[in-house]
Amino acid sequence: MLVFIFLVRKVITFLKNDYNISMSKINVPYAHASSIFEIDVSFYKKENVKTLLVDLDNTLDSYRTKTPSKRVFDLKERLSKEGIEMVIVSNNTGTRVTTYAEALGVRFISSIRKPFAKKLLAKAKEYNIDLSTSMMIGDQTVTDIPCGNRAGIKTVLTDKIVKEDQPTTHFNRLFDRPIRRKLMRKNLLRDWRSL
Repeated sequence: MLVFIFLVRKVITFLKNDYNISMSKINVPYAHASSIFEIDVSFYKKENVKTLLVDLDNTLDSYRTKTPSKRVFDLKERLSKEGIEMVIVSNNTGTRVTTYAEALGVRFISSIRKPFAKKLLAKAKEYNIDLSTSMMIGDQTVTDIPCGNRAGIKTVLTDKIVKEDQPTTHFNRLFDRPIRRKLMRKNLLRDWRSL
């Protein structure tokens, strides 16, 4: 109980004064986009991307969406035409991710444990993914971006595509929001079009 009270007090302090949020290079994305759907495939080609590691919930679709939306199918098709493979990387459970990824016809890594990169690195080796030609895209500065940065790949931070989050993500957003504000103040959210 004391640990919980301590954590709640820390969170309240962070929310009152976002200068207390610790931000390091691990939270800084290579680029920023409002949405994965606004990024032109030519950006990936210019960056020599062969594999796009994409977060699922609130990057591709809402966590409530069981199967891919039409715009996700369209995105996958545009990437495939340019020889870019989409791989879903999610902290969500196997059942949710498996159902979604199989419907889309893509490989996936579920329960990946972002922000840590250990499982990503192991699965990349198993899947024969060259991380030097990979890029990770996600909507959280505290999970997606650190995972990609720790794996040594370029990262793109997106905004949430829907307002709602699954309950477990609410806690992450308490840290994500002040980090985003700090990134904006320091001009560290570079628009993908400017690169």
